[in-house]
Amino acid sequence: MPQHKSCKKRLRQAEKANAMNRSVRSAIRSSLKVIRTATSKEAALKEMPNLFSMLDKAAAKGRAGFCANRAANYKAKAAKVINGLA
Repeated sequence: MPQHKSCKKRLRQAEKANAMNRSVRSAIRSSLKVIRTATSKEAALKEMPNLFSMLDKAAAKGRAGFCANRAANYKAKAAKVINGLA
């Protein structure tokens, strides 16, 4: 356990950030799974704006290890999956 006041604060901040990053990462992965397992193009297209919104927000705030390039790569991969559906 930290002894200094500033170290205690950093521990609290890190725990809060870890929880937020974990929830954002989980939501993105769940949305991506919905798109990848979709049987129809309509179902995947319905989920696409939700995924893109989460990726943009994560990249803007630097959450869950997402930068602009990583978010763009995820978007491209999702679009490729959707375009491949009949």
